[in-house]
Amino acid sequence: MASLPAGACCMEGYAHHGEPAGTLTKYTDFDIYVAKPSVATDKVIVYLTDIFGMPFTNHKLIADNFAQQGFLTVVPNLFYDDHVPFPRPDDFKLFPDWVQRHQPEHTEPIIEKTFEYIKKEFPAITKYFSVGYCYGAKYVVRLLDEGKLNAGYIAHPSFVTEEELRTIKGPLSIAAAETDPIFPEEKRHQSEAILKEIGATYNIVLYSSVDHGFAVRGDLSNEVVTWTQETAFWQAVQWFTRFSK
Repeated sequence: MASLPAGACCMEGYAHHGEPAGTLTKYTDFDIYVAKPSVATDKVIVYLTDIFGMPFTNHKLIADNFAQQGFLTVVPNLFYDDHVPFPRPDDFKLFPDWVQRHQPEHTEPIIEKTFEYIKKEFPAITKYFSVGYCYGAKYVVRLLDEGKLNAGYIAHPSFVTEEELRTIKGPLSIAAAETDPIFPEEKRHQSEAILKEIGATYNIVLYSSVDHGFAVRGDLSNEVVTWTQETAFWQAVQWFTRFSK
């Protein structure tokens, strides 16, 4: 694999405080959080979450920040009511049951309906981007495999296979933590070699002194973590802006 399956570090982190500014809507049988920019836009970010899902406030706050940069941002609830609760109960087990309930055959129909929702409700959108954090990263890569994105961005990815990475058809930006048992140094170098081999348009940014999950669930009382989360956010914004032109 280009990154390993999720593990204990994927269920750790900090909740951030703030009042989400977007709106919650239902499309077919699942909820979507929508953050709209203050001006008309032709750009959308399909925001694919980690295992804590759309209800986790951190994701809504980041989506709001993307909207402030001029991107319609749409966050589907990938797990219905089966997201991992935050904080995680001591007796909660990710493997095998939860993971088996959230395989591609379960998740991809929700993502396909999300694209359908965007096209139906926001016909002015012509440029499609996607961010994926941890669990969500796999599906950004798979969307790039299908040629559905102008560009993609992933942070501390999990579950991504070599075959999926090898067949991307669009630009990919990766934010990586120095300490990450799911995307360790070996897997970073392996991913870089694959992307170079296939002639992909890509960048990989390695952030020191942070762990898996830093781009979403870091301890914001720590100045280093705050800086890296903010910088990883701007990494995505700058990447998408490059391919918006």
